[in-house]
Amino acid sequence: MAFTTHFTNPEPPRADVDGWQGTAVIEFGTPWCGFCLRAQPLIASAFERHPNLHHVKVEDGPGRPLGRSFRVKLWPTLILLRDGQEVERLVRPASAEELAEALHRLVQPSAAQPPIAPK
Repeated sequence: MAFTTHFTNPEPPRADVDGWQGTAVIEFGTPWCGFCLRAQPLIASAFERHPNLHHVKVEDGPGRPLGRSFRVKLWPTLILLRDGQEVERLVRPASAEELAEALHRLVQPSAAQPPIAPK
């Protein structure tokens, strides 16, 4: 599943998320959040470079267990997962480039590793 504009209902249980294989991004927010609405074009643009990346959009708020389990405090928050484990998070991303770089690190883990200096 590539980039989605629709919130998943119901949200997946944390146990299911922990069991996911491969790479995925969970986006926490709400349909009425101004920060979330302003970030949508940036998020969509970043996902254009990664059309096969699994994207789940979760409406967050008080009493929502998935957001609480990830300790989400501000929206939008994007949790980048590899095999069900958080590897990075972006809170209120400011640019499509920032997002694109994070997604690239997610799908190409070696891109996050500094080169080894010759001896």
